[in-house]
Amino acid sequence: MTKSSSPSTGSGRALDPESKPDDRVDNALRPEKLNDLIGQDQVKENLSILIAAARKRGEALDHVLFYGPPGLGKTTLAHVLANEMQVNVKVTAGPVIERAGDLAAILTNLRAGDVLFIDEVHRLGRAVEEVLYPAMEDFALDIVIGKGPSARSIRLKLPRFTIVGATTRLALVTAPLRARFGAVYRLDYYDLAAMQSIVSRAASMLKVEAESEGVTEMARRARGTPRVALRLLRRVRDFAQVRADGVITKNVAREALDLLQVDPLGLDDVDRRVLKTIIEKYSGGPVGLNTIAASISEEQDTIMDVVEPYLLQLGFLDRTPQGRVATKSAYEQKFCRRSKVESLLTFDLRLLTFIMETLARYLMLAGIALFLIGGGVYLAAKFGIPLGRLPGDIRIEGENGSFYFPVTSSILVSVILSILFNLISKFWNK
Repeated sequence: MTKSSSPSTGSGRALDPESKPDDRVDNALRPEKLNDLIGQDQVKENLSILIAAARKRGEALDHVLFYGPPGLGKTTLAHVLANEMQVNVKVTAGPVIERAGDLAAILTNLRAGDVLFIDEVHRLGRAVEEVLYPAMEDFALDIVIGKGPSARSIRLKLPRFTIVGATTRLALVTAPLRARFGAVYRLDYYDLAAMQSIVSRAASMLKVEAESEGVTEMARRARGTPRVALRLLRRVRDFAQVRADGVITKNVAREALDLLQVDPLGLDDVDRRVLKTIIEKYSGGPVGLNTIAASISEEQDTIMDVVEPYLLQLGFLDRTPQGRVATKSAYEQKFCRRSKVESLLTFDLRLLTFIMETLARYLMLAGIALFLIGGGVYLAAKFGIPLGRLPGDIRIEGENGSFYFPVTSSILVSVILSILFNLISKFWNK
């Protein structure tokens, strides 16, 4: 798949959570122990129990699967598990293992208790998965030697090891493979306090002088993703060294991030163009994903996997069966231009439609009721029924005219009609 190389799209995005070559410095910043991890408290607590139990039994860890958006620390957790168990870790990826023989070579080189980390585990081939199933369940490897009638199967015993899988798309992991992981954990976006701690810790390890307000400014715009926060920290550090005195203050961080087109909400140029396209070109939607991608000359997968999740998290975008729809919160942002008429209409158009439909319905019912009441009074007068001359009916005679309003008669007719309508509705519902 070919991606654009412009600074604001594809791999050049500062806010792209996918790993980049210049992220290699992040390896030195990774926590080595579970206690050093920041955030993901529930996952940490579950992992601590898992590790303590495995240590007491003297066994290898159960197979673990991490899933969630990219850049949240799935690879880091795999290394932490290996460090906590004091074993080796081998790293590979689903697309790299093309043949069953590749997987067999990796598995036979593992030692007892070792951790095999498979990134993008959802991209494993079906033939490779078939070899992986008995290896995960029975710690055995079935190998076929020879071809044709002389072929025979040999089962090799493997040491007990741990497979740690990571995926950004849990739904694409086949059910048999997912069922073989003993522990499945979801990683969520980090809150602001955790992001501040991550940026402050990284700045200290990189020996970068950063004020607390500057740290907060970077953490706020990092979209709750540590990988993005560390990347922004490196770019702001470069800016501070070239344009300032090397100290990351609030103003220095703000100027550097504005230069990168990252606004205080953590949105970059691609995010804003997606929202502008939906609001200004297609009147807020619904509009299809293909149409949005063609309108801004961006890859459909980039919008679906990178742009949409954060816009959905902020509540700026809504997915419907008809397409993507911009929410009221998106209209209220300054980067979305609105006409004077739209600025005056601060209420929801759907609420206005509901009010108008309800009002029209009740006015129609009131008109029907008044027509029936008037017809009932008129017919009563024709047949000599004293309707309209009951106590409480108002009649004022004068030289130039008269005023007449049958209050009591109208109430009586209303009660009779209500009883009739109620009986008819009950009969109709049956």
